[in-house]
Amino acid sequence: MTIVWTVCAFLSGSFMYSYWLGLIAQKNLKTVGDGNPGALNLWKAAGYKLGVVGIILDFLKGYLILLFVLGNEKIQGYSMISIALAPIIGHAFSPFLKGKGGKAIAVTFGVWSALSSFEVSLAFAVLLAILLCAIKVINRGKSTSTEADGLQVVIGFLLVGIYLYMRDYSSAILWVWLGNFLLLAYTHRYELAVYLKGR
Repeated sequence: MTIVWTVCAFLSGSFMYSYWLGLIAQKNLKTVGDGNPGALNLWKAAGYKLGVVGIILDFLKGYLILLFVLGNEKIQGYSMISIALAPIIGHAFSPFLKGKGGKAIAVTFGVWSALSSFEVSLAFAVLLAILLCAIKVINRGKSTSTEADGLQVVIGFLLVGIYLYMRDYSSAILWVWLGNFLLLAYTHRYELAVYLKGR
């Protein structure tokens, strides 16, 4: 059953709601901003209302499948690693966009909300808020660049790993975190490369 649920979770994550909403609004997200077919570009291209809908849908495609599996199936320990990572992988490498997906931030929040009853996703949000405030202080209130935002996400999720370790989460959860961290680093690789080269 682990394989079946992993495939289902991957398919759930691969539905590119924000991209499709953009097409409905006659906006091709691949031509907006950095070309990311995710909710942030939907927000930029079609306004905050559709952007919020995109964020919610991207969140739910990671949250609902995990919530269902954890609540109705006897899948625990290491067998849940592939299921937990599958929606994130599906979003980042969507077959509906020929393997080119989004940056997987909203779906990451969804997965961790299901895995930890919102505890870890809330911790991640707080860490991102703290990092954003710190960057704004360093930049003296100037708006942050896309590269800085990417670095903020990756560093924030790195700190989530420390939080998980200090909270004594299971090794299986730590493996989920590691896979998720590597995926976020990959989806933000261009921003990180530009930012690091500039330093």
